Amino acid sequence: MPISRAITTRRRRMSATLLATLLAIALLASCSLGGGSAGSSASTAKTVVLATHDSWAMSPKVLREFTRRSGYTVKVEKNGDAGALTNKLVLTKGSPIADATFGIDNTFASRAVDQGVLTAYRAPHRPRSAASYALPDPKEAARMTPIDYGDVCVNIDDVWFRKHRVTPPRTLDDLARPAYRNLFVTPGATTSSPGLAFLLATIAKYGKDWPAYWRRLMANGTKLTSGWSDAYDVDFTAGGGHGSRPIVLSYASSPPFTIPKGASRPTTSALLDTCFRQVEYAGVLAGARDPAGAKAFVDFMTQRSFQAALPENMYVFPVDRSVSLPPDWAKFARTASKPFTVPPAEIARNRDTWLRQWGEITSR
Repeated sequence: MPISRAITTRRRRMSATLLATLLAIALLASCSLGGGSAGSSASTAKTVVLATHDSWAMSPKVLREFTRRSGYTVKVEKNGDAGALTNKLVLTKGSPIADATFGIDNTFASRAVDQGVLTAYRAPHRPRSAASYALPDPKEAARMTPIDYGDVCVNIDDVWFRKHRVTPPRTLDDLARPAYRNLFVTPGATTSSPGLAFLLATIAKYGKDWPAYWRRLMANGTKLTSGWSDAYDVDFTAGGGHGSRPIVLSYASSPPFTIPKGASRPTTSALLDTCFRQVEYAGVLAGARDPAGAKAFVDFMTQRSFQAALPENMYVFPVDRSVSLPPDWAKFARTASKPFTVPPAEIARNRDTWLRQWGEITSR
């Protein structure tokens, strides 16, 4: 069964190419760096401007609650995927495009903080469980408030494997084995956020031997696409295009969206031994026109009404563990008990080198 239209919309922002990102950033910088304070031309009194990614979605009812409690309305400015958002904020620092930001993740956090994009602010009403998702560097943790998380994982078409009587893979090692030749499709690391997350998972798993793993993976017929939607909706056997590959890179939250009408179980599952954890953060932009409004909204995002709305609006897990998940999520959107992680500072130091090496391996 095709994944829902809403979840597809969320993932499309993960597919933007870095080339398109850089071109868009260059055009924006030429217009924005020259003047004006954040939101000076687009916002009015008691309006807080939020710079976020293209998959932002939140219930109007929840946003009305924020307005009722604070007196501010929220003006949302979407800016591509997490990488595009971060780079745009870096290039417009000193003349920020918004008051607050949401959606910078742990793969880009160090860049945002090191470039002075954010001012220090700790949301006073954040849930205790949010501490588990805080950035390890004190300077970064003081500027970026964790809001949600999600696991990027290999997913499989359970129906296909039962039909063909093939034992499903379970681990990253399995993907390079002959039994799964020509069965795996993943978005590329240079062209999508989940693709980069998968590369980081392999780096966390194999250390300095990750290039050898990727050579084995490519020799085993792995297919690369530009983004998540191409991999899932076109090439995946359980996607909308009824493709030919029953193994795809997706999310731990994807299976609940493959429950057929009238059925009680998904047709797909996530391999929880393959996951890389992404955490999304919010923060107050340095030089914001209305820092009080920015702080109010960052604080609101940590509170129960916003946290409870995250799964069904943005298809991510709230950092507030006391929030009840939707019934299907509680059953079928399990998270990894030991997800792969790479320290943000290490990602910042090595991202360009890793991507260059990955590109050389996969282009052969």
